[in-house]
Amino acid sequence: QVQLAESGGGSVQTGGSLRLSCAVSGSAYSSYYRLAWFRQAPGKEREGVAFLYFVTGETHYADSVMGRFTISRDNAKNTVYLQLSSLKPEDTATYYCEFRMRERSDFGYWGQGKQVIVSS
Repeated sequence: QVQLAESGGGSVQTGGSLRLSCAVSGSAYSSYYRLAWFRQAPGKEREGVAFLYFVTGETHYADSVMGRFTISRDNAKNTVYLQLSSLKPEDTATYYCEFRMRERSDFGYWGQGKQVIVSS
């Protein structure tokens, strides 16, 4: 059974940095397809901010975070990270990781969510 364990997040002032982690268990690495980070602010729709495709190594970012957020992976730890830098108050949200397997790339497994609060 695939499980995602998120860690990190917290509160920071404008311009600060945080790191989120998403550890994947219950799936062989050969089955990894994509891991993405989404965020949802109060009263707003969930939006995808960073995407990592395991086979090609491609990464994609939303325009709103381009140049400030970095998605990376540690294969040995089966963990994907999201480094958040130059944070702005509008980055305040709950951040979720979403994982997809190659055998079922249309279905996503979700982490529990971690809150990020950026104060001005």
